[in-house]
Amino acid sequence: MAQSEILLEAGTNELEIIEFFVDEGPQRGCSSFGVNVAKVLEVIESPGLVSLPGAPHPCFMGTIPLRDIVLPVLDLAVWLGLPRLRRDHEIILVTRFNSRTTGFLASGVTNIHRFHWRDVEPPHQAINNLASNCVTGLVRQDGRFILLLDLEKIIFELDAALPDDAPPPSEVRRTALVVEDSGVMRHMIRERLDAANFEVALAGNGQQALELLLRAEANRPDIVISDIEMPLLDGYTLTRRIRETPVLADLPVILFSSLITDELRHKGQSVGADAQISKPQFGDLARIAMGLIEKRRRPPA
Repeated sequence: MAQSEILLEAGTNELEIIEFFVDEGPQRGCSSFGVNVAKVLEVIESPGLVSLPGAPHPCFMGTIPLRDIVLPVLDLAVWLGLPRLRRDHEIILVTRFNSRTTGFLASGVTNIHRFHWRDVEPPHQAINNLASNCVTGLVRQDGRFILLLDLEKIIFELDAALPDDAPPPSEVRRTALVVEDSGVMRHMIRERLDAANFEVALAGNGQQALELLLRAEANRPDIVISDIEMPLLDGYTLTRRIRETPVLADLPVILFSSLITDELRHKGQSVGADAQISKPQFGDLARIAMGLIEKRRRPPA
């Protein structure tokens, strides 16, 4: 399942997910989850891993060799607080995002589906209140719900040593609209932009951001910083809409996402993004944002 085989074009507001499940036993049945195909390098069979006593987190199951890397494996059921019935031929989703490769253990894989982002519903309040709180949306498929997981949140919370190399605060106050569906990431981005002397407005998805921009008129932000994967309207499509709207067309846009890789960078370029930064490079984010704003304000020679 190489990333080069993904045929989705940027700006069509579509996503492709791989559906997998956790078998919670005969009384509870199976729960279905999904993750963007672009984050999955391959699916392998688990070698029968069991929980490690004394692990830094109960979901950490140790490491396995995978060709030229040592792959850390996390038990998704433990993280989500779900029982998991042990079964033969369990699978590991080998993912690549945020410049790191991680394995996630699940009971099995169901299929690959293509959806439109407008069909992705924000998580219901009951799901939002779960302790793990890493569900970013849900879609209906054949009479069941597939819960879309925020795997980045799991990695961030397991790795407290996030880069924190933000530039010193500027004397000039700037404004930014941050478009991000993850509450954890909104907080992290806002905190670091605040430290660089940005006034930050927030939107939970591209549709909400577009409505804010069109209503703002004279008070539009200096820059838009957007995630890519979001319900209703994704970051690629938001960027394309900004470029196609005359009153917004010259607004700088940064795509800040775990999907920013050398293989997928052409997608952001095709919709007119001014910069693309892979999470969690927060220091680069503030510096590049300030540079793009100054470039826009600088009169032509």
